[in-house]
Amino acid sequence: MSTSIGGRMPLLEHLREFRRRVVISAIAILVVSVGGWIFYNPIINTLAKPVCDLSQAQQQGLTHCGSLYINGVLGPLNLQIKVALLVGVIVCAPFWLFQIWSFISPGLHRKEKRNSALFLFAATPFFAGGAYLGYTILPIAVKVLFGFTPNSLSNLVKFDDYLDFVLRVILLFGLAFELPVFLISLNLIGLVSGRAILKPWRLWVFAIVFFTAAFSPTGDPLTMALLAVPLCAFYFLAGAIALFVDRRRFKKSSFAMET
Repeated sequence: MSTSIGGRMPLLEHLREFRRRVVISAIAILVVSVGGWIFYNPIINTLAKPVCDLSQAQQQGLTHCGSLYINGVLGPLNLQIKVALLVGVIVCAPFWLFQIWSFISPGLHRKEKRNSALFLFAATPFFAGGAYLGYTILPIAVKVLFGFTPNSLSNLVKFDDYLDFVLRVILLFGLAFELPVFLISLNLIGLVSGRAILKPWRLWVFAIVFFTAAFSPTGDPLTMALLAVPLCAFYFLAGAIALFVDRRRFKKSSFAMET
């Protein structure tokens, strides 16, 4: 990859690098989406469990499952395509997040690049943990939201709208849990200090609560609390780890100056 004087990359090279990262991410998503297409039935059976037992409904030959239904001639095809693509986006999230991070890293030193390589290994379990938490609270969130339906009315939900809601919850929780990974990675490469992370803690807490309130698909206080509380805890934990890294870095630099 060519660079200009001083190690800076020209704007055209930046655009080419960005295009390359986007293409790589799109190919990875499409490849994983093929698996989502193949394992479509097990996936929707698992995602529909908070509302109904879809596998039992299929065995009995029912046209609906609880309050879920599919509408239109193209409804089943559109649903399978949507599920396959969203599964690709969710499963590949650590990979395309790493591509975003790699787009930033060419300007880093060799040691900083080595530290940033840890991003991928940390991003995957954190994203998986957030996605699992999002799936775990789905039955509670669905029960709470369905509880607002008046007794005299029945709540019929399109299956594709429901699965879109479920996958959005899982993706939101997974991405939110990447917050400490980004903060610690920025600290490891020397862009942000632990003091800079923790000093505006009131603003961070407000931003986290605002984020969960604005982007949570459910909007109920229970779901927002189950997302906001772990995020606040991860934020303070990331700040504490960053302070520890800063102290080690300061001791090493002081020792190097003395010798």
